[in-house]
Amino acid sequence: MYEIGKQETAHGVILVGLNTGEYDAEQSMKELEALADTAGCEVLRTVIQTRDTPESATCIGSGKLEEIAELVLFTEAEMLIFDLELTGMQIRNISEQADCKVIDRTMLILDIFAGRARTAEGKVQVMLAQYRYRLSRLVGAGAALSRLGGGIGTRGPGETKLETDRRHIRTRITALEHELRDLEKHRKFIGSRRKKDGVLTVSIVGYTNAGKSALFNTLTQAGVLTENKLFATLDVTARALSLPDGRSVLLSDTVGFIRRLPHHLVEAFRSTLEETAQADLILHVLDASEPDIRERMEITQSLLTELGCAEIPQIHVLNKSDLVDIPMRDEADTVWISAKTGYGLDTLLSMISRTLPQTAKRMTLCIPYSEGSLLQCLRDEGKIFSEEYTGDGVVIDAMVDIKRHKQVQRYLQDS
Repeated sequence: MYEIGKQETAHGVILVGLNTGEYDAEQSMKELEALADTAGCEVLRTVIQTRDTPESATCIGSGKLEEIAELVLFTEAEMLIFDLELTGMQIRNISEQADCKVIDRTMLILDIFAGRARTAEGKVQVMLAQYRYRLSRLVGAGAALSRLGGGIGTRGPGETKLETDRRHIRTRITALEHELRDLEKHRKFIGSRRKKDGVLTVSIVGYTNAGKSALFNTLTQAGVLTENKLFATLDVTARALSLPDGRSVLLSDTVGFIRRLPHHLVEAFRSTLEETAQADLILHVLDASEPDIRERMEITQSLLTELGCAEIPQIHVLNKSDLVDIPMRDEADTVWISAKTGYGLDTLLSMISRTLPQTAKRMTLCIPYSEGSLLQCLRDEGKIFSEEYTGDGVVIDAMVDIKRHKQVQRYLQDS
């Protein structure tokens, strides 16, 4: 089993990157360092090699690998973390030559997810992703897998010894898939009930560590974990949110996105992420203080498009405005806020009210005593803010469902 969060001292690691020109290697390595910090590592050195393609046997060149092996001895590093996916053979060869543990970017992210999952569905999703990833790398890894033992890169299913072969893993994958389908059915049933009851849903999405959970907590007082680390929140959380126009909506907080989010995670979490595709509105939260904010926005937009969310209305929420100079003029679909100080939250709530479909309207009505059934319907379908019994009937201040507007028009009072 994994040991993240339980070790008394941080794991000393060396980060290794490969610059092939496919993406910004330096930015990716900064993110890998943040991931390593989240996993409880102490980064001792960072090494980047520039070459056209990865070397098939060891990913990096033989000369660079010798250099890294010397660094391992000099720094007494416990582990090498590569900023790309390695094959089983590459893990084995690098581990043998460097004489230390070797994991890749995907294994590190899976490890963090395993430590963050709290709900039954979240735990199953992470374990399923880990087993699928391990199965694809069983051949060729050899003793390198046994070298992992405990610690970072092994949280979740565990690797007690190498007889955990493909047949065992496939059996576990099948069992986990069945368990996940049962959990999905329950969640989809709840979702369909919400839709049937006309509950509007707003989903918070964005790059990891943009402040999504901080915003969620500020708006709903939910008490969700917030840390200045990547993937502080993993499991989807939903709470009721009251809007300025009197309506109540369901606000959900989701897992953050990241560059090159591992395919196995996207697949395992697809059912959870697809809840966003059922939302009536998406709040795309961005860290306004990040220099690469546009790239992070594009990464999130690309994943939203992949999940079928391209047509859902969006509000771009530029968080952490207390750390930057705010422009004088906002765009129509953009609002500057600070979840920390509360700046701009009233503007955000008003924008949510205007952007969501108009399913109900706040009205002051005088319902005759003879229309008791109508009054009860208004109580059941909407929200009553106040009731006053008068000589003419019951005067109510209420949110009235749009389908009742014509029926109650004659009872409308001057507010």
